[in-house]
Amino acid sequence: MVETALPQKGRRPAWLKVKLPTGVNFRDTESVINNYKLNTVCQDALCPNIAECWSKKAATFMILGDVCTRSCGFCAIKTGRPPILDKDEPRRVAEAAKELGLRYIVLTSVNRDELPDGGAFIFAESIERLHAAINDSLVEVLIPDFQGDAAALKKVCDAKPDILNHNTETVPRLYNVVRPQAKYDRTLELLKDAKDLGMITKTGLMVGIGEKKEEIFEVIKDLVKMKVDILTIGQYLQPSKNHLPLDRYVTPEEFKEYKAFGEACGLPHVESGPLVRSSYHAGDVHADLKKVKSLAK
Repeated sequence: MVETALPQKGRRPAWLKVKLPTGVNFRDTESVINNYKLNTVCQDALCPNIAECWSKKAATFMILGDVCTRSCGFCAIKTGRPPILDKDEPRRVAEAAKELGLRYIVLTSVNRDELPDGGAFIFAESIERLHAAINDSLVEVLIPDFQGDAAALKKVCDAKPDILNHNTETVPRLYNVVRPQAKYDRTLELLKDAKDLGMITKTGLMVGIGEKKEEIFEVIKDLVKMKVDILTIGQYLQPSKNHLPLDRYVTPEEFKEYKAFGEACGLPHVESGPLVRSSYHAGDVHADLKKVKSLAK
């Protein structure tokens, strides 16, 4: 069971309140995604920032379908055995991104553990098609761990994404309930291997799911050892009563503390706040890509 010490129940605090979806840009974004029969993590993972992002015509495409082969305790995405592999998806992603006028594109996916390479070839083709379709586009990928398959990781890196993200999610003690089919050490190894392959690396943590502050500090130290370039830290929000319970609402002050600690330890960039998610404001964070690359050296 997840350790829960004095969970804060009741209404969400003011710093977690968001606007309802509205506006022409929101509807246009929704229309393009629906027309191309694509999935987004914004919808499937019930992201609280969907109104803000879609109103700016920013969306995170979720490739490899909408059914995940894993059963993470925090995630709202459907779990089971995926019915199909849509090999036309990369083409539609590139065309949708071009129609939306995107210059910074974020790709993520469900886990496809039943595939020999975990779907790495779909990631690679999607990256290549995006670069070909949109001049000067920047592509960030948020990838699964491919069950530790180094060849699958290299396949993605060889397609030359601009940022490679793989989320750590939580502290080692909670992996068996938060990410039961994942391994903390495997996540760290992937981040190290991606760095060795020349990638700018990124990872994310959620807090308020039962971890202790000192455990977050220890994870940050591990990420520094892996030479991670960008860390995001945000509040866990329980998608439904069937998911892991909320332990507490983390205050904005504590988020600032994590940011200060991470940067003091040597992480080049830390985004830490209640509504921060892996791809939230991703384009803004990397607007000056040359600067980020210089920090990564």
